[in-house]
Amino acid sequence: MPQMAPIWWTMLFIMFNTTLIIMMTMMYFQVDTQPKTKKQFTSTIKHYNWKW
Repeated sequence: MPQMAPIWWTMLFIMFNTTLIIMMTMMYFQVDTQPKTKKQFTSTIKHYNWKW
């Protein structure tokens, strides 16, 4: 099995790290932080009157 030279391990490490940083940056800025339009909250949960 051929062995990789240390410089190639370093280049592989740098490539994976830059890919990770780019992907994390894209995911961070993709989040919408603007408040949504104000809607009246309607509860879809049915409340039951439990008698224990």
